[in-house]
Amino acid sequence: MTGHLHVVEKNLSPGAAQAQQGACRLRVETLAKTFAGHAAIADVSFDVHDGEFVAVLGPSGAGKTTLFRCMTGLLAPDNGGVWIDREDIATLRDRSRRRLAVVFQQFNLVSRLSALDNVLAGRLGYVPAWRGALRCFTRADRLLALECLDRVGLLAQAGQRADTLSGGQQQRVAIARALAQQPSLIVADEPVASLDPNAGAGVLELLRGIARTDGVGIVCSLHQVHFARAYADRIIGLSHGRIVIDGPSSEFDQAALERLYGHRDSAEPESVEPTT
Repeated sequence: MTGHLHVVEKNLSPGAAQAQQGACRLRVETLAKTFAGHAAIADVSFDVHDGEFVAVLGPSGAGKTTLFRCMTGLLAPDNGGVWIDREDIATLRDRSRRRLAVVFQQFNLVSRLSALDNVLAGRLGYVPAWRGALRCFTRADRLLALECLDRVGLLAQAGQRADTLSGGQQQRVAIARALAQQPSLIVADEPVASLDPNAGAGVLELLRGIARTDGVGIVCSLHQVHFARAYADRIIGLSHGRIVIDGPSSEFDQAALERLYGHRDSAEPESVEPTT
């Protein structure tokens, strides 16, 4: 049984109707943030459940960056809140934050360190600070880090310096680092923006597999509509700081594209064939 694309009117609450089962990994509720009198996001609400891959789309200036900064606790909202595993992100400290892993557009690896050492950074929330500073990890941590590299197809590159890897390989190391955290939620902020199409597809395939296998909730901002439709379970469309579309990716058709980005000749160049 297939769902229907839920178009959210701008004067209504944007909470998504969804049939996902399992634990709620992320809850965003009536989130709002204003800069210099301009509402970057307003009344944004949605849930992400375990094993669910949600893509966030929207034109430049739609509020995606502000939303993601609020979701990760890097920015305090003016109203509303964010909960991870039912805990307010504003109250998460130190080891409690390990349940949230972030994958960035620019990888955020330490270039002079090996792939393995970069992945071991994902274990910092599990060891005393002095051990982390000295990179003195247990055998179990090292085995887990190697397993994570194996899962992303880079076990053979474990000892290789991060700055000698390709862009796609570096992003896979970043995902292995996120896996090493053993998180409940992965937030990926434009993770394929710096990659060629083949490498980008590989990274998204990997993230989708992690959601399925590990039951991790994943929220991923993207510019490429075709990637969102191919790999995400659900698409949230953000426009002028508000959710205007929330529904299954299979139902994201040309009408939805034009509603989100405007006319075909505007900012979003990719057309979408209607789903039959």
